[in-house]
Amino acid sequence: MQARDYLVVAEYAALLMFAAVFALLVLGYPVALTLAGTALIAAGIGTLTGIFEPSFLFATPNRLFGIMTNQTLIAVPLFILMGVTLERSRIAERLLDAMSRAFGGLPGGLGIAVTLVGMLMAASTGIVGATVVTMGLMSLPTMLKANYDKTLATGAICATGTLGQIIPPSIALVLLGDVIANAYQQAQLNMGIFNPKAVSVGDLFAGAVFPGLILVAMYLTYIVVLSVLKPSAAPPMESAESVSTREMLMSILPPLALIIAVLGSILSGVATPTEAAAVGAAGATLLAVVSRSIDLNGFLDVCLSTTRTTSMVFFILIGASIFSLVFRGYGGDDLVHGIFEQMPGGVIGATLVVMVVIFLLGFILDFIEITFVVVPIVGPVLLAMGLDPIWLGIMIAINLQTSFLTPPFGFALFYLRGVAPESVSTLDIYRGVVPFIVLQIVMLLLLAWQPWLATWLPDRIF
Repeated sequence: MQARDYLVVAEYAALLMFAAVFALLVLGYPVALTLAGTALIAAGIGTLTGIFEPSFLFATPNRLFGIMTNQTLIAVPLFILMGVTLERSRIAERLLDAMSRAFGGLPGGLGIAVTLVGMLMAASTGIVGATVVTMGLMSLPTMLKANYDKTLATGAICATGTLGQIIPPSIALVLLGDVIANAYQQAQLNMGIFNPKAVSVGDLFAGAVFPGLILVAMYLTYIVVLSVLKPSAAPPMESAESVSTREMLMSILPPLALIIAVLGSILSGVATPTEAAAVGAAGATLLAVVSRSIDLNGFLDVCLSTTRTTSMVFFILIGASIFSLVFRGYGGDDLVHGIFEQMPGGVIGATLVVMVVIFLLGFILDFIEITFVVVPIVGPVLLAMGLDPIWLGIMIAINLQTSFLTPPFGFALFYLRGVAPESVSTLDIYRGVVPFIVLQIVMLLLLAWQPWLATWLPDRIF
């Protein structure tokens, strides 16, 4: 076989690796072991057949050490600790009770309360599954008791739960920001720019502020309009009680102050995302202690849950790092770059294809796998074609948020189905999320038409 034939075989071996990974994931094998195992088997076969250079694997220890010493990724366990602590401390439950009494007497008021509390929960926890399950357990029975339309109730809960993908401080944005930063640096080096510009997680946080708030405003507008056009879908609560100003402030100020402290310190430049995450974790713990909502055993459970989730994230990151190393060793980067360059429509066509692929992958993969596996491969190519890294990161985040809502495989739908009563059918949930999916697609189109919505605030601040 000639050298050129070996090159062709090696490039298509990279695509076969991708196909093997997705097939194994669909069969239910663990993500981290699937990524690392597929890569090592492919490297072994390639070494024996002479189409893979084993010296590529020598970089593995350096990559793993880079993960261990990455200052940005230290924010991950801290934000997880903050989110789990707030979830277990019943702060959201008290806030929902106060909001429901404040807005419940209005048409659509309970839906407005659920959306606002879901937004604060999303900003506090940054974990989609936790937000959807918590809001489902707390608010769905209340909405059904108030004779809310099942589709509206389930759709609002699922949609607000997925805001944890886009509203900072979000774990998804932390991971995506680190990957986008590396991809942007690689893209500039490939273009011969040896003094590359840097992109930080703080940039992505700032870029997500306007799109996240616009999405919340869209949700609220839809609920209000529906309650006017179809009063039976969102009737006022007949037994709505009044709530004092003091009680409302005591419910809303603790989580709001925590969010402002974390996000404000990042956007003002006072703290890095990692330092702000430490403030958030300490603040959430302090709130739990002051409110006496978690005992010693509860704190131990919080620590165990944080450790499990953090271990899962970093285990996947290690597997993805080995996979991307072997993928590049097979020339997969050059293959992807060549495919994008030959694609009709140039950078627009390439971006559209990537967004569709990521959307479809969101049906079977979590955002962590997509962030660690797909983005490092397509990111440098798209960024080298001239896309803004902050805009691309926000587009990917909203795209994944939409994917997690879309029937029949959206993760948010499965989370809510697991805690919804039997009176709520799966079809009710599917029908309920459709209007919110449309709103998120509108947000994607708006962001594609007006990229400044994601780039203006980071430019002004940083």
